[in-house]
Amino acid sequence: MSGSGSVKVEVVSQIGAVPAEAWDVCANPDPASFNPFIAHGFLEALEEAGTVGGRTGWTPRHLVLRDETGVIRGCAPCYLKSHSQGEYMFDHAWADAFERAGGRYYPKLQIAVPFTPVPGRRLLTRPGPDGEASERMLAAAAAKLAEGNGLSGVHITYLSEAEWSRLGGQGLLQRTNQQFHWHNANYATFDDFLASLASRKRKATRKEREQALADGLAVEWLRGREITEAHWDAFFAFYVETGSRKWGRPYLNRKFFSLLGASAVGERCLVMLAKRGRRPIAGSLHLIGGDCLFGRYWGAVEHHPFLHFEMCYYQAIDYAIRHGIARVEAGAQGEHKLARGYLPTKTYSVHYIVDPALRRAVADFLVREREHVDATCEELAEYGPFRKGPAAQT
Repeated sequence: MSGSGSVKVEVVSQIGAVPAEAWDVCANPDPASFNPFIAHGFLEALEEAGTVGGRTGWTPRHLVLRDETGVIRGCAPCYLKSHSQGEYMFDHAWADAFERAGGRYYPKLQIAVPFTPVPGRRLLTRPGPDGEASERMLAAAAAKLAEGNGLSGVHITYLSEAEWSRLGGQGLLQRTNQQFHWHNANYATFDDFLASLASRKRKATRKEREQALADGLAVEWLRGREITEAHWDAFFAFYVETGSRKWGRPYLNRKFFSLLGASAVGERCLVMLAKRGRRPIAGSLHLIGGDCLFGRYWGAVEHHPFLHFEMCYYQAIDYAIRHGIARVEAGAQGEHKLARGYLPTKTYSVHYIVDPALRRAVADFLVREREHVDATCEELAEYGPFRKGPAAQT
């Protein structure tokens, strides 16, 4: 435990030890910008399912800031890591370099949502004038925890740009990366979105959608309580089939999806199933935020051209338009998303490295990397599918 005066930061090994209401007041004080991945229910489902903890290499060490009355003023989803898997903000080169020089990179401290490269707040504080002071205390407590326990450093990944700026001003090393997000320009229908595309891209999109469902497939949308255990069974089979090919071993287990559906964020789950008659053959899982539709996982047991694009990108756009959702975030990486209307968007992380020599080397690298990310985002944006000129999207 650390702190200043009567304000203390404690380390909690199970999120279940933190009252859900107290955590969520810090995590999501504004329903309009609700982020389901930092909600107590999502993080608890990960722990109860055993996807973190135990021998997974993700050991919960959540930070909880309490005032003199015991009221929780801030918190952070924090994990002791023995590897760099499931983070999507790659630091393997740093680990290799440090260990070649005789250092020990693992364990390290990670403030993040496991297996989930979704941008959002990470140092979660109650709204009010003391919010930034609470944020600084959480960051300082994480640094002290690393220094006092022989850890190589602290990594806060996929945090908000505002946090990134403030923490960078406090001396943490700043890193950027990119994803591809779709933005809703007040479209009334999917055809309105198509009309904003250049003619060649519009024709290509129509052709891809036709081919994806050409074999008599139909897509069903299921939200919240409409999702039964049978639906989760089908989706998990798709997830395992595709995840095994892509990652070797999927990070999540079947129990997690049931727990997620039963959690306080279960009503925000959206399962899209591609069906041949009554038989689902592919599916995608999305979570609905306050102003964003978050695409997470997908899979299929039959191969159909462009079905991945249909289930992960086009159906998500269609849903967002119909429900007035401002944007769609469809996960990490993937320049193929650009042609489907998803534009490059910067993501952010900050890092505290304990060893001075490694810190200097990483800081030097990050200067060049940020310049590269800026240039890449600008270049890729020029290749977006939207019409140019006076009739273009604004």
